[in-house]
Amino acid sequence: MTDEARRDAALIAEFDAEKPGRTLSGRAKVVVSAMGVALSLYALYWVLALFGTITANVYIPAFAAAALAMTFLVYRGWGRSKGAAEARGPDNPHPIDWILAALAAVPMIYAIVFYQEFSRRAVLPTELDIAMGLLAVILILEATRRTVGWIMVVVVALFIAYAYFGPILPDVIAHRGYALPRFIGHEYMTSAGIFGTPLQVAATYIILFTIYGAVLEFSGASKFFLDVSFAAFGQSSAGPGRTVTLAGFLLGTVSGSGVATTVTLGSVSWPVLRRAGYPQAQGGGVLAAAGIGAILSPPTLGAAAFIIAELLRESYLVVLLLAAVPTLLYYLGIILAVELDARRYRTKAVAVEAPPLGRQLLRYGYHFSSLFAIVIFMVLGMTPFRAVVLSTVLAFVLSFLDRDHRLTPRRLWDALASGAIGVLPVVAVCAASGIIVGVVTLTGLGLKLAGIIVALAAGNLALTALFSGVAVMLLGLAVPVTASFIIAAVIIKPAFDAFDVPSYASLMFIFYYAVLSEVSPPTALSAYAAAAITGGSPTRTMMMAWRYTLPAFLVPFVFVLAPAGEALLLRGPLVNILWVLPVAAVAVGALAVATGGWLLGPARWPERVLMGGGALALLYTDPIFVIAGLAAIAAGLAMHVVGRRRADALSVAT
Repeated sequence: MTDEARRDAALIAEFDAEKPGRTLSGRAKVVVSAMGVALSLYALYWVLALFGTITANVYIPAFAAAALAMTFLVYRGWGRSKGAAEARGPDNPHPIDWILAALAAVPMIYAIVFYQEFSRRAVLPTELDIAMGLLAVILILEATRRTVGWIMVVVVALFIAYAYFGPILPDVIAHRGYALPRFIGHEYMTSAGIFGTPLQVAATYIILFTIYGAVLEFSGASKFFLDVSFAAFGQSSAGPGRTVTLAGFLLGTVSGSGVATTVTLGSVSWPVLRRAGYPQAQGGGVLAAAGIGAILSPPTLGAAAFIIAELLRESYLVVLLLAAVPTLLYYLGIILAVELDARRYRTKAVAVEAPPLGRQLLRYGYHFSSLFAIVIFMVLGMTPFRAVVLSTVLAFVLSFLDRDHRLTPRRLWDALASGAIGVLPVVAVCAASGIIVGVVTLTGLGLKLAGIIVALAAGNLALTALFSGVAVMLLGLAVPVTASFIIAAVIIKPAFDAFDVPSYASLMFIFYYAVLSEVSPPTALSAYAAAAITGGSPTRTMMMAWRYTLPAFLVPFVFVLAPAGEALLLRGPLVNILWVLPVAAVAVGALAVATGGWLLGPARWPERVLMGGGALALLYTDPIFVIAGLAAIAAGLAMHVVGRRRADALSVAT
């Protein structure tokens, strides 16, 4: 491993809540690779059902057994093994890790053997049921601690304590209380807890997409995406910023992680941004904004998007359509901010060694094929499972067009192993989130907290949305995106239900704020990772990333508040969609000027206030507000143009 690769791995381990891990070698590496390949093949087999069918009651616990066992081998429970920290060499499992890996299979196999009897015993479990359920909970919490840290474990522990101490709590959140047998029966012996929707989604949608991303990476797609981005935008003053934005989107389809995309992108792109003239904080802000953008973007989105499809009982294609316009607005905001900053900092074009764009597209453009194929297969009526499996097969076949990256048996083995390893943190988080969901459904906490939010908002939908957005962001500061979305979906969504907000709108609102927690002050992980690469101030980098992504913080309010807000999710009458989209684009442009303070030159505060106020009026999407917003933006623009002409005239005269 090169020094640069070690640095990137260290940054990902430090800042990515979902990707710390060991550097395995020898027998441990062989065992983990074999387990990973077996898990990937098991998932593919279950989806395709080539040789029969396996019920979900068998598949989900078996999948969890293998994934948890691998987690204890791949993720360390304490510091690096003796000597490894100094040599930066192998960091293999301790004997205790092997014991925990073996124990992880015990409660899951027990659940498989007795699943037909579980439903009858869930209310009055046997002592052995309780012991096995308690062991499962403990092992899941330990796996969660290893993959995402103590905070998520503490959050789960607080929910468990809430389930037990219900009678002594304040009346507003009190309940009758549930002792260990009832708690274990609900969490372990039904599909409302550990084996509920979050783990089901991890074992179906998410594992397939991590396998797909690994196949893309091993087939050379990551390098192609970077090269094509540099070739497309590298020869203009704003080219470096545009390149980072496009490359972040493309790389995110492979990594699925905001921090990992930021680090990978930064290691290649920061030298270019620096040579172009970007200050450290601004360059880091662009890297962080581009890095998390892929989590919001079709066709892969983030892991939480698969849970949206499951909660809505809709095809994943529906979720892709819901995300299409907000994604365009997100990247439009970044591109406009990049264009304005290129003029502010007088950045210059940077010559980058990359083959001509046309030659690259002709030679390696096939890497885009599988991305389009996912959507095409779903449009043709295939399930998302089969669509991504067939797209993975397509990416595998096309890899043989590149001699250096063809998926030979050895490389295919590594890709399948990598795909399984990539899903491990999500499995642990989803299983732990299932415990939380189980507590919420058992105690009715979701309705209680939703009632508190509505009461604090005094029955006002706008305040409810504001409080909900803040709550999701704060939750996202403590736990990973997937976990924060799941928790918020069961606790905060009922608050929107009280106002008859459509489920798809409220879930998309929660999804966007869960993702945006990665660039939200005061602990923006992607921004901190970018600052570590650029050497800039973490605080300034974080604020710049927040500025670049500001439209993404405001657009979700349109989903739930604006009269025609559903048009941004491609719902509602076609006439609404046709006029709302350009209005939203103008609003994003005006916001870029208001937050960036630059257009033809420095924008004065009166101009910025007019542009910002006009943008907010446009986002309400009511005809009267749209007219007022356009008038305010026009006034701000006219004031800016007149002011610049006067300034230019004075400079010429002097």
